[in-house]
Amino acid sequence: MTAAFLARRRLFRNRGRLLTSIGGVALALSLTLALDAIYAGVANGLTAYIDHAGADVWVSQAGVRNLHMVASWMPASVTAQVQAVEGVRDATPILYTTDTIASGGERGVAYVVGVPHEAPVGGPWQTSAGASDVLPGSVIVDAAFARRAGASVGDSVTVLGREMRVAGLSEGTASLVNTVAFVPFGDFRSARGGAPVVSFVLVRLEPGVDAAVAAAAIERAVPGVTAQTTAGFANQERSLVMDMSADVITIMNGVGFFVALAVVALTVYISTLSNRREFGVLKAIGARDRLLYGSVLAQALISVAIGTLLALAFTALLAALVPRTGIALAPALTGAAVLKVAGFGVVVALIAGLLPIRQVARIDPASTFRRGATL
Repeated sequence: MTAAFLARRRLFRNRGRLLTSIGGVALALSLTLALDAIYAGVANGLTAYIDHAGADVWVSQAGVRNLHMVASWMPASVTAQVQAVEGVRDATPILYTTDTIASGGERGVAYVVGVPHEAPVGGPWQTSAGASDVLPGSVIVDAAFARRAGASVGDSVTVLGREMRVAGLSEGTASLVNTVAFVPFGDFRSARGGAPVVSFVLVRLEPGVDAAVAAAAIERAVPGVTAQTTAGFANQERSLVMDMSADVITIMNGVGFFVALAVVALTVYISTLSNRREFGVLKAIGARDRLLYGSVLAQALISVAIGTLLALAFTALLAALVPRTGIALAPALTGAAVLKVAGFGVVVALIAGLLPIRQVARIDPASTFRRGATL
């Protein structure tokens, strides 16, 4: 007879207790896992433009390392200087600002990007209707925003303080915070006074050129700029989100941990208490304390293991269903979140299993045969 066998027999003998234990753990760990998935989805949404713009290296004004709540302005001549750096295949200037986009009664915050005509990078990466290239007087807006506003291709929206015709609808350019709108480079420059400046230069490299090496070379060759790989630029953006939400995530994760701990500890303790006679009989026939202690810990581990699997399944289902509701959020189940929840589960199981072990150690084998014996 093994500890695992004893644990399974006690756990699965009472289905009500089994459902309470596993269900409570699953709900508590789902709280932690779902919160992490939502956070990852928000972060992915905020970096969607960076991730899909098509650049290998982003060049900005010196000191500017992200998009959110920043302004980057450089002389237009920077584009030619970047293009001249060895290993650079092409350099595309864009203009960028955060602005309000409005149509009818719908208003929203948008990253507004000024893109040159037929630019190889920087424009929309997926469109569901209309054009994929912006022409003078037109704008490509996010399809989710257009649905909310009741707008379609050919209608007018207000952006950069001007009325522009919707030329196309883009997909994957919305987050809980903002959308992305694409306008012609010339129209953007005109709306901002016509100054010969650019916000960012998006760089594509020759095959085989390392992005980090190229970024360092650009910073050495071009004064007054910061050059980052796309991955580094996106990480800076995600770090900003983490800094703003870390306290909330920590609190909610702590709540999930202690709820799971309380549920498992209470369940294992009650199970141990209700099976005191069985433990006493096992002791009387020579079972060692090590076997009994192991069965208590095994019961806690089994409860948490099944609960963790259910939490993973629930979060995966959540990640699949939420985008279909029309909400601009796609929860992302990451490996780091799974490892964290698995670690939570192991700690919960160990602590919960240790609590009733003292009671098992105090069982008197002879007393279990007398009516009314207690732990």
